[in-house]
Amino acid sequence: MAVEFFVPKLGQTVEEVTIIDWLVKDGDAVEQGQSILEVETDKAVFPVEANATGIIHLGPYLKGDLVPVITTIAVIGKPEDQFPFDDAAHPSRFVTAAITRTISPDNDAGSEVEMQSPIDGGLPDRVFASPRAKRLASEKGVDLEDVEPSGGMGVRVIERDVLDYLTQAPRATPLAKRVAAEVGVNLVSLTGSGIGGRITRLDVERSLQVVIPEHTPAVPFADMEILERVPLSGIRGVIAERMAHSARTTARVTLVMEVDATELASMRQRLKIKVETEWGFAPGYNDLLAKIVATALGRHPYMNARLTEDAIEYLKPINLGMAVDTEHGLQVPVIRDANCKSLRQFGIEFRQLVERARSRKLLPDDLTGGTFTLTSLGAFGVDAFTPVIKYPEAAILGVGRIAEKAVVCEGKLAVRNMCTLSLVFDHRLVDGAPAARFLAYIKELVEEPNL
Repeated sequence: MAVEFFVPKLGQTVEEVTIIDWLVKDGDAVEQGQSILEVETDKAVFPVEANATGIIHLGPYLKGDLVPVITTIAVIGKPEDQFPFDDAAHPSRFVTAAITRTISPDNDAGSEVEMQSPIDGGLPDRVFASPRAKRLASEKGVDLEDVEPSGGMGVRVIERDVLDYLTQAPRATPLAKRVAAEVGVNLVSLTGSGIGGRITRLDVERSLQVVIPEHTPAVPFADMEILERVPLSGIRGVIAERMAHSARTTARVTLVMEVDATELASMRQRLKIKVETEWGFAPGYNDLLAKIVATALGRHPYMNARLTEDAIEYLKPINLGMAVDTEHGLQVPVIRDANCKSLRQFGIEFRQLVERARSRKLLPDDLTGGTFTLTSLGAFGVDAFTPVIKYPEAAILGVGRIAEKAVVCEGKLAVRNMCTLSLVFDHRLVDGAPAARFLAYIKELVEEPNL
């Protein structure tokens, strides 16, 4: 009897994945434990191993498709077996519709073609929704039938869809959003003609035709040569969505403070000489600053907070998110209970997470549960910058480069190692003066790290 091959659950918060690539072809012989599929969550890429030995028969799910977890996407059995199983005999199979979206050069103005390839003859009659979406909808009194789904290839309501419905954010395709941003069209003013009322590129172009003369192309840049077109999906799509959501919903205020990091630099040099051989690594500025920030959060717990619909929650664990640059996008792995770890423990765990981030082996749970985020661009020669708050956290600290400067120290001109800190906080949770006290305490610890 053939065995169902399904997308496994990849962490507590992962509800759907994107198929990155099939590593086998339909009809290939596979061995149990063999990596046959690569999938991407909103945080990392994972290989998926075969759960049986036999001939694999692939379902209709292709590279780039968004698939809910625990969805049967292939079967492994004998050569004569085929996909799919009889749904009545296998109720665990999530019946959905594969919706493909392509850009066709044969259509007017490159309009989007949205095609449905039903597996079971059409879309489901009942509403499919994730547990988190159901809970939020119940709390807010939202009828899920009124919410446009984006999960499970467009047939499953996820929590983000309910949030979008509550904020009445216009639903639009990524291409429509990009075109609207480039030509200055407000999507709120448009009526969508796509599936479920989604605004498409054609809708944006039609709105432009009202104000653009007939002899001028509806989209001035439509004929520009494109070097490469990268779909706004996977990790990059999630980064875009979350950063935009943070910018829309937070009341951001930035405090900038220059600190004297001369003593911190000296401490780092002393530690390097003393412990590098024993520890196997030399503590870096990220390790030292992270421990300083964790200490400051313990002293000022109002910065270790998050905002819910009707309350500010002050959190007991200090879980520090550490922004990491990778070839495939920004990752923010979390060091849990950072205030309880020694500098050595912190450094070991941080380096393990960085290595997993850059080799695309982070687990979903490695990237969740943060209460405050630290990010640095000092290695790139950046003096100061304004990072974006990782919603729903209260704040984020940006660290610029440590560089020698001529400054007045104790009434005399001296060369000191100076650094600029940028604290961006959500004014809905914290006022300016308390946030300034928190930043001033970090300054104190940087300038006198032995404290």
